[in-house]
Amino acid sequence: MKHAMEKALYRATGGQGLVVPLPSGMDSPRYPEETVLVTGGGGYFGFRLGCALNQRGLRVVLFDISQPAQNLPEGIMFVRGDIRCLSDVETVFQDNDIACVFHIASYGMSGREQLNRTLIEEVNVGGTNNILQACLERGVPRLVYTSTSNVIFGGQVIRNGDESLPYLPLHLHPDHYSRTKSIAEKKVLEANGLAFKQGNGVLRTCALRPAGIYGTGEQRHLPRIVSYIERGLFRFVYGDPDNLVEFVHVDNLVQAHILASEALRADKGHVASGQPYFISDGRPVNNFEFFRPLVEGLGYTFPSTRLPLTLIYGFAFLIEMAHFVLGRFYNFQPFLTRTEVYKTGVTHYFSLEKAKKELGYEPQAFDLQEVVEWFKDRGHSRRSGGQDSEFILWDGILVLLLALSLLTWLPPSTVLSV
Repeated sequence: MKHAMEKALYRATGGQGLVVPLPSGMDSPRYPEETVLVTGGGGYFGFRLGCALNQRGLRVVLFDISQPAQNLPEGIMFVRGDIRCLSDVETVFQDNDIACVFHIASYGMSGREQLNRTLIEEVNVGGTNNILQACLERGVPRLVYTSTSNVIFGGQVIRNGDESLPYLPLHLHPDHYSRTKSIAEKKVLEANGLAFKQGNGVLRTCALRPAGIYGTGEQRHLPRIVSYIERGLFRFVYGDPDNLVEFVHVDNLVQAHILASEALRADKGHVASGQPYFISDGRPVNNFEFFRPLVEGLGYTFPSTRLPLTLIYGFAFLIEMAHFVLGRFYNFQPFLTRTEVYKTGVTHYFSLEKAKKELGYEPQAFDLQEVVEWFKDRGHSRRSGGQDSEFILWDGILVLLLALSLLTWLPPSTVLSV
């Protein structure tokens, strides 16, 4: 923690997710009369964004199926509902005069969630359709959609790509999450400029394509990584050490969303209207080197064994097949999925020039030190002595699975560029 104020706010929220003062440079006008809606507001990023908007004097409505673990600050209201249910969506719009929607809610980003195709489709596509319908019926003037860089990326090498790159053809997406996010983003951007069903005015939309999110209290990726480290499963890295990917700190992503909502306003010339933007920290880095401070900061040895990317892809394929067969009896967390191998082992990073020029986005510098301290505060550091023997079984299982991958995996028809 860098500042006493941040520590106080951290304690006030129960340590679940740090609510910090607005990122530097966020001194644009306040709009105290407005109400904004955050779908997925019960999650890590949605709650963080809601608190930042609340600090700007806005009335915030968080909409989600699960309530935030933290106490709600004054000026923030939580409404429980399912984005897949149109009546739930209509209710939250009817009860509130919404000036802007931040549509964050999604499903299937990582782990076993990636394998539930039906729910992914219902949330990411059906839920987005419901939000767009409600915006047009209720005359909501602005919508910021949280998309993903995966609408462009599907395993091919991309260096400093920009928003002129075409969407990856839907049939080439290696996972259903990325495919449905691509469909949903297109729907959102195509809805830009559509007239309201009643009264005057049109809906203005834009889409942000963030890299992988990190920060203190993040609950999706970092705890899973730490659990693998603690269980002795992080015994190797893979791919070329020169492969580069990107990450985005949660507070930089908050900044980008607020700037995007303002760039949809008339007084900003609707500059973001109908536009997509890549959002990251702007510092491409090898995926495993990015997490080295976390591994070593918790007292573990960073692995020295490096395996071929194609071998790990076959390993992930076997795990997915095992989940397909056994998942109905035991819905275990896959160690890796094929999409996660692509995302972590193949170079792909994007230019921030458009976001900087049109939104005024300026990412701040962050590292993993605060994340390390967050996990240490919760007892996640290596205990001295006697632990290595516990990992022998896991090592044996990993070796067996990797051997099976080497013996049985056939390369996919699409050639990996690595």
